[in-house]
Amino acid sequence: MRHLYEATTPEARRFRYALLGLDLLSVGWIILASFLPVTPWVLTVDVLLGLVLLAEFALRIAASGVPLRTLAQPLNLADLAAIVSLLLAPLLPGAASFLRVLRTLRLLHSVRLIGTLRSDLPFFRQNEEAVLAAAQLGVFLFVMSGLVFETQHRTNPGIRNYADALYFTVTTLTTTGFGDITLPGTTGRLLSVVIMLAGVTLFLRLAQALFRPVKVRHPCPACGLQRHEPDAVHCKACGRLLNIPDDGAA
Repeated sequence: MRHLYEATTPEARRFRYALLGLDLLSVGWIILASFLPVTPWVLTVDVLLGLVLLAEFALRIAASGVPLRTLAQPLNLADLAAIVSLLLAPLLPGAASFLRVLRTLRLLHSVRLIGTLRSDLPFFRQNEEAVLAAAQLGVFLFVMSGLVFETQHRTNPGIRNYADALYFTVTTLTTTGFGDITLPGTTGRLLSVVIMLAGVTLFLRLAQALFRPVKVRHPCPACGLQRHEPDAVHCKACGRLLNIPDDGAA
């Protein structure tokens, strides 16, 4: 199992791509379920998805080699809480749904997993920083929208489903603030402040990555400088010959 989670062989890469698909599928279901009434088939899907995620979680912890230490990591504890909320859905419908938003934190791991694309896709190698910045902004939108939905949809008539929560998050994040949906109370205002401050920071990072001159990541064997011009022959810091791999594209 450790080979599948950490190795660079083709089968290990395919396995990690499958995990990325599972992460996206689970988050997609959490979003879709916000539009659906609580029915027996919805609860059945919750439990089945929870069982699949629990199996993957157990394998991941076992493959780490230090299961107790890995389990104690905050992201893994959050992931376990989200899985338990899915398994308990038939017993506590709605009561544990708040914990589902924690599953979106799993996408933070998916962002790191995207790093394996570096050796697979030329486009990713050429635009790695911009792609990762966009992925991190997307994760932030998913997490904050889920948090807004789970904390507000029972009491706030403006937040009826995940789309309403996403709309509020985006308008707040961009500081547009149309005002048609607001989060009342001190908790709501503090949540809005977090969205604005963190969101603007991520937007600026994405803009910086998009408009910064394109560079490639290739550590200099002498001084360790990571980023260079695509056509660089020598390191601009120490002058060492770089020999940057080129896929031959124009």
